[in-house]
Amino acid sequence: MRIRKQVVFLVIVLIGFTGKLRAQTWEIGGTVGESGYVGDLNPNNPLKLTDIGGGGFLKRNFNNYLSLKASYTYATIQGNDNTSSNPQLYARNLSFSTSLSELSLVAEFNFMDYIPEIGRTKYTPFIFVGFGSVAYNPTAIYKGVSYELRPLMTEGQAKPYGDRAWVVPYGAGIKFNFTGQWNFIVDLGYRTANTGYLDDVYGNYADKNVMTNAVAKALSDRSGELTGTYIGSPGSQRGNYNHDSYMVLGFTVSFTFLTQNCYRFN
Repeated sequence: MRIRKQVVFLVIVLIGFTGKLRAQTWEIGGTVGESGYVGDLNPNNPLKLTDIGGGGFLKRNFNNYLSLKASYTYATIQGNDNTSSNPQLYARNLSFSTSLSELSLVAEFNFMDYIPEIGRTKYTPFIFVGFGSVAYNPTAIYKGVSYELRPLMTEGQAKPYGDRAWVVPYGAGIKFNFTGQWNFIVDLGYRTANTGYLDDVYGNYADKNVMTNAVAKALSDRSGELTGTYIGSPGSQRGNYNHDSYMVLGFTVSFTFLTQNCYRFN
């Protein structure tokens, strides 16, 4: 129900922007691609793509340069300390995976005069920025069983962190008019979230002596699974206290519905 309300809100906002601008066109499209994340389990590689993603969008092109897009994106991300070349991360031995369900409203700016089929150019680089909301639910495998990490409060939180976060999507790409009113688009977009818990890691190690859930206690500090020695003393640093980001490298095919005004305008 919450996602449905957000979809309705984004469509209403998009239609509201159509107002009195000239040469408007609608565009729909679908995207497939690769996804990854930057956070506590991947702090330094902004191009580490580990999973798959995809989605769809409805776009309003106000003119040859400016457009506004309402989109839905689904992706998965993951991380595993025991694949890290950093000795400290390797010793920490945490892991996670999560699915991401994102709704966003994004403004695009074309660098070249571009409308498919009738425009002056057949391609253009572009940039985009916007805002959105993402649902996430980190999990981890322990003794062959997948556990949801949020309710376990592995850092000793007083209550579980939220299941949604605000995000700021931004990035760049290039689009091609490959035939008629059809476009092929490649873009790389990042989303900075207002949470550090996409990976269930943010702050300090909890005091395991006061944790009553045996699974929560085990997943709060997994270093001893490798070495037999647990490094997570209460209050010591577990995460980097930074908000997480994720990225999607998208490959899109879209169709633009041209109006009579567009033909006259060009």
